[in-house]
Amino acid sequence: MPLRVAVVGAGAFGGWTALHLRRAGAEVTLVDAWGPGNARASSGGETRVIRTIYGPARHNVEMAARALTLWSEWDPGEQFYKRTGVLWLTGADDSYTRDSLPFLRDLQLEYEEMEPAVAAKRWPQIQFDGVMKIYLEHEGGYLLARHACDAVARELVRIGGTYRQAAVASVRADGRRPDVRLSDGSTLAADRYVFACGPWLGRLFPDVIGWRVRSTRQEVLYFGTPAGDERFVEPRLPVWVDISGRFIYGIPGNLHRGFKVADDARGDEFDPTDGDRTPSRDAGSTLRRFVSTRFPALKDAPILGAEVCQYEESPDGQFIVDRHPAMPDVWIAGGGSGHGYKMGPALGEKLARQVGEDGATNPLFALARFEERSR
Repeated sequence: MPLRVAVVGAGAFGGWTALHLRRAGAEVTLVDAWGPGNARASSGGETRVIRTIYGPARHNVEMAARALTLWSEWDPGEQFYKRTGVLWLTGADDSYTRDSLPFLRDLQLEYEEMEPAVAAKRWPQIQFDGVMKIYLEHEGGYLLARHACDAVARELVRIGGTYRQAAVASVRADGRRPDVRLSDGSTLAADRYVFACGPWLGRLFPDVIGWRVRSTRQEVLYFGTPAGDERFVEPRLPVWVDISGRFIYGIPGNLHRGFKVADDARGDEFDPTDGDRTPSRDAGSTLRRFVSTRFPALKDAPILGAEVCQYEESPDGQFIVDRHPAMPDVWIAGGGSGHGYKMGPALGEKLARQVGEDGATNPLFALARFEERSR
């Protein structure tokens, strides 16, 4: 009999885990309360950056590199990975980018280093004041986020998996396996379970997760570029990340929706279910000042749109991928912390193997790390 696995949450972590499990021969049911890539999900929205520079965190660089390979290989007739390159603008302290370079070389990921004067000739639409060093990673770019979530779920069904739109009402311990009740009163039955519920993990598992995953409100703006101006869309401009001051990033083109700009600083705590996603009145002030300085031609650009999403933050910014301590047949995956989406194919590959083989937990992502730090 094939292994029966129920995966709760059809975002980047859950969807890819379900797909890898089904490819390995498991009987898989994927469940989501509002649908793959929905507007409440951390994996929702139009686009996400994919990059491989992660400071001294070699494991993140390696996982991002593996994810790049899997995104490149996966092509169900739609292109979800847009390879534009990622341009890093750094100040006097460029250690975050420089610390990753040995790992990029080991993994044969192409990059360039250049001085501002050289970069200014290549990208004259950028004003490089305050920038000391520039790095361009060639294989980075952006991903079509909600579209890919939906396509992963459709691919799962195409190859024999099951998708159900349903909410989990309760999870209670019943030996190794949980008693999982859905909102329609039915029971979700399986041999093993994966809960990849993003910001809702703490509600389902208040004792085990609780404070370890915190949802924060994040606002994104879309600026309008001049008519007929190709300087602010790919391939004339790559995805960019400015860490010369704050950590601000942008996606040019962005499916023609506008010039996407966001501040990576963590926002206020946010209710992902009932929180009001109307952008705040002053959302554009910080980003407007930044855009006016860094991209002078957009000084008076209209704001075409804004959206509120959320990060589901772990205390150390690393993922949580571990067994439930009271229910060994239950795996928990979350803590995307604003950078988990791109890792979905690679994390799903690893987690599917662990679930299928009843394997050991990676200490880097284990729940025990939080207890050790609190002693």
